[in-house]
Amino acid sequence: MFAATGREVIGVDRDRAALAGLAGVRRVHRVCADIEAAPWPFAAGCFGAVIVTNYLHRPLFPVLRAALVPGGVLIYETFAAGNERHGRPANPDFLLAPGELLRASEGLRVLAYEDCYVQRPKPALVQRVCAIAAKEVPSRPLAGEWQDGFS
Repeated sequence: MFAATGREVIGVDRDRAALAGLAGVRRVHRVCADIEAAPWPFAAGCFGAVIVTNYLHRPLFPVLRAALVPGGVLIYETFAAGNERHGRPANPDFLLAPGELLRASEGLRVLAYEDCYVQRPKPALVQRVCAIAAKEVPSRPLAGEWQDGFS
């Protein structure tokens, strides 16, 4: 977990129960927000890193790119077309088309991209990307900038 390395972390989910396991974890701030049905709750250019796993809501791609500070890192991994042969998700609306995640990283410097089969934690077809926004991350602490939005 990134918080264990001394970084401030914000966990976002619309499900309070999903966030409950993060209660009391040092440096982890919980934000209960429906990022599909409500406005994005964060300012542009406010994150040194955005990490997304096993989640796909295509309208958020430009918002996530814009949320990065200069030099910020985007790490994104989710299920790809063909995953229906291995289980859920099987709905094409929740599966990336070939190269889609790479195209969604437009405007970022892609450091690594994979469209591959994985065996763990379960057999699946996934796409993953690691990309950075232009320029270096300014040296400024994130500590204290966020209030726990879970009240």
